[in-house]
Amino acid sequence: MKSKLTVSVIILAVALGVAAVTSPAVLAACKSAASCINDGVTSTGGTGGSASVGDIIKTVVNVLLYILGAVAVIMIIIGGIKYTTSQGDSSAVTSAKNTILYSVIGLIVALIAYAIVNLVVTSFAAKPATTNTTTTKTP
Repeated sequence: MKSKLTVSVIILAVALGVAAVTSPAVLAACKSAASCINDGVTSTGGTGGSASVGDIIKTVVNVLLYILGAVAVIMIIIGGIKYTTSQGDSSAVTSAKNTILYSVIGLIVALIAYAIVNLVVTSFAAKPATTNTTTTKTP
């Protein structure tokens, strides 16, 4: 019963994700794959050029944090469903509470990791070199 519920929730989440990505409004804006990629790059403010290592690390961390947040929300929903369908069984209630608790703890750890990565990247980012611009004139 529990595995069927979990599989059903996962299938529903995947179906909603696929429906959002393949909606006619999204697909109508793209004439070709290259134009979609160029539109995406320009809409995010990018130029398609090379980026610094710090920018790449920040982007990777942001993507992973987004994925982790989505997984945590799904796990909280699954924990809530388990909690409401436990029917007073103490082991099922404990399992549901642990699912919710560990999801929230995972989110907190992810946010702390995000803060640490941003602190490290900004503190070790290459600072522009200053040059001595004073000139001396010879008489």
